[in-house]
Amino acid sequence: MVEEGNDKNRFKPQIGFYHLTRTSVQEALLPLLDRTLSSDERALICCSDTEELERLDRALWESPVYFWLPHGSQKTGFAARQPIWLSAKAEPPPNGALFLFRIDGADIIDVNRFKRVFDLFDGQNEDSVVRARLRWKKLKQDGFDLTYWKQEPQGWRQAG
Repeated sequence: MVEEGNDKNRFKPQIGFYHLTRTSVQEALLPLLDRTLSSDERALICCSDTEELERLDRALWESPVYFWLPHGSQKTGFAARQPIWLSAKAEPPPNGALFLFRIDGADIIDVNRFKRVFDLFDGQNEDSVVRARLRWKKLKQDGFDLTYWKQEPQGWRQAG
């Protein structure tokens, strides 16, 4: 059983917004998740609905060999054994994850449970961009230090 309770005062989460302009969420997630697992961390991916969860599940299974990313969801079970957990509901990370990947504004639990929060949103969808700005504003008002990353033709650029 993975220990659920994280001491909220143990760390202040690093929160990054990832503005996707040239790839899908699935394509952007692969290297981020690979780095997460390489640093011996676990991930919780919060999707906005079960259809998005199923698309991500398929994408993770079909990813290139060099990005094999073991994962599970409520459907597959065994949360404590899963380094990556996919969820379509706001829940404490049943796999003990300290890295949260929020997909396009999915409902999440308290960000203070995590060391890192990755807020990925579709920059080609104006509604997604508007919602991301509202999340940014709320988190900024709540006193969090935020970073903003935008996809460029080659890689990412951190913006002010």
